[in-house]
Amino acid sequence: MPAPKKILVADDETNLRRVLGAILKREGHQVLSAENGAEALELLARNDVDAVITDLRMPKVDGMELLERTVADYPDVPVIVLTAHGSVDNAVTAVKLGAFDYLEKPFEQEQIKQVVSKALRAGELRRDQVRVPGTPESKGRYGLVGSSAPMQEIFNVIEKVADTPSTVLITGESGTGKELVAKALHEQSPRKDEALIKVNCAAIPDTLIESELFGYEKGAFTGAVTSKPGRFELADDGTLFLDEIGEIPLEMQVKLLRALQENEFERVGGIKTLKVNVRLITATNRDLAEEIEKGAFREDLFYRLNVVPIHVPPLRDRREDIPDLVAHILAKFRKRLGKDVNEVTPAAMQLLVSYDWPGNIRELENLLERTIVFCEDGRIDKDNLPEALQDVPAASSAPSAASGGITLPPDASLKDVVRAETERVERQLILAALDETGGNVTHAARKLQISRKSLQNKMKELNLRDSDDAQVAATPPKKDG
Repeated sequence: MPAPKKILVADDETNLRRVLGAILKREGHQVLSAENGAEALELLARNDVDAVITDLRMPKVDGMELLERTVADYPDVPVIVLTAHGSVDNAVTAVKLGAFDYLEKPFEQEQIKQVVSKALRAGELRRDQVRVPGTPESKGRYGLVGSSAPMQEIFNVIEKVADTPSTVLITGESGTGKELVAKALHEQSPRKDEALIKVNCAAIPDTLIESELFGYEKGAFTGAVTSKPGRFELADDGTLFLDEIGEIPLEMQVKLLRALQENEFERVGGIKTLKVNVRLITATNRDLAEEIEKGAFREDLFYRLNVVPIHVPPLRDRREDIPDLVAHILAKFRKRLGKDVNEVTPAAMQLLVSYDWPGNIRELENLLERTIVFCEDGRIDKDNLPEALQDVPAASSAPSAASGGITLPPDASLKDVVRAETERVERQLILAALDETGGNVTHAARKLQISRKSLQNKMKELNLRDSDDAQVAATPPKKDG
């Protein structure tokens, strides 16, 4: 049985708060109650809340302001909006402002249980995403932190395609920040003043995905007591971001393909064809080419989605960005946790840079939060870090000339450590790619998912070549004898 969640219910109607509380408690959840938005904000500040259910009309602070402040200050907490009959337009506006969903009064018990279940699942998935907010002094662009070559490639693609209506497919391992790239594309586009509607396909049961995307008419199925627009309608003139697109079942992929090709669809149980103007961005941590071979993903849909591909690299492939990411994560948790931890020693940073981070930035963020909580003296040293990092093999944490790296003097600075470790890893990756491609720079660049020019520049920087010839030796030639 899943662990109980803490749900905040904000409504000025005492009876409604009691009814909702009873339903949620029967589902095993803890319930916090607030009779207005101001009280709800106080409860949010004092508790780790998993979801919020709020009425729109309340005294002191209304539901719309509560929604906006929750979205801004607690982005991982999904908000469900309650609206009176005839006020659906306000609820739709709320969804466009970031509400997870809305329910029209009076609602069925099964409706509230179903929506809350989806919201809680979406909240868990949101907390799995990476959110390192940029600041004016960030090394990066568009709210994305990083100045490495792979990140520069991403910035260049965003710059070129943001103002087009082209469909974008963002790929990358879990925890790399794909949602942040989607947000950057929207915010740099002509649609930035319209809605960015986000849907995590992994959070929605297969039986509900069609009604979630395309909406439904009253009476379309048991529990459909009112008509409801889907995410495509809510995103009209804006951007629709479908995360974990690889989770959509095959039968639904056909309907999604038609909606993309024709810009039209019908609600579940409806006969009227609706037309929309939506810019679609999708993301996945799966290899869709493999899914196609297994028969789990349609090839024609893949080509429709993959008009502009963007690959977000794992953290181990852009280690030089780790110090900047650490600085921003520390700044965020200093404020959230009220702990004045503002320094990472060179020895600790060397461990952070050396570690492979299978969970990517998500893992880095979680580790730093845990470390800050237990840190006593305002600085993080290597002894504050967990054993998993302490056990990094010496070959990884102490680069040497024999391994193609640089031997560091005992008094090396933080910048020296990071630069040397980055060069060592880049050298190994490039040599491996060249070796696998027979020394072909073009093919090696494709394998490393950077441009040929970027690879040429990096090879010159690392003294791996003496000319711009297309072919190079990945390893030194063997001597005779």
